[in-house]
Amino acid sequence: MTQNPETEPGTPAPLNSAEVTDLAALDAGTYTALRTVRSEARLELDGVWHQISPRYVVSQIVQNVIFIAIVAIAAAVLALVLDQTWAWIPAGVIVLITLITLVILPRQAKAIGYMLRDDDIVFRKGILWQRMIAVPYGRMQLVDITQGPLDRAFGVAQLKMVTAAATTGVQIPGLTQAAAEALRDTLIEVAETRRTGL
Repeated sequence: MTQNPETEPGTPAPLNSAEVTDLAALDAGTYTALRTVRSEARLELDGVWHQISPRYVVSQIVQNVIFIAIVAIAAAVLALVLDQTWAWIPAGVIVLITLITLVILPRQAKAIGYMLRDDDIVFRKGILWQRMIAVPYGRMQLVDITQGPLDRAFGVAQLKMVTAAATTGVQIPGLTQAAAEALRDTLIEVAETRRTGL
């Protein structure tokens, strides 16, 4: 390291950012780009109800059919191979509850919606027991997108908003990938401008 002529003898020269961090080393040997990038679209805070994708219902049906098949196979192994005939009773109850859930699933999905207002996002769900949650933008601490393997196959995602109060956390299932990314980016951008003390 060379001595800066303008500094006094014995005083170390100021370090520039290139000497502090080797920026080239941060990307050496890594992937060239992320699979998904943040979208540039910004949603309007229009106060209009938005609904989820119908593909969410198809994804849930496939997941539940797989679950029913696993329960049936487990019950068959217990009953036929291990001679535990009692296994048919809990398996039958589980399958019956799952089938009832599948019957009401399309109507439940139609009852899910969200609205972007000036100061908060409102989320609603439920048929008989309806629930509406308003989450102020300034209280959001984390906005997260989650996708399982079947969700990715059907092009849907779940967006989760975390606040300081655990009871006001919101999960919006069944969003399309584009809608989830646009909503995430909008919420992050608006939350930065509406940040409030906790």
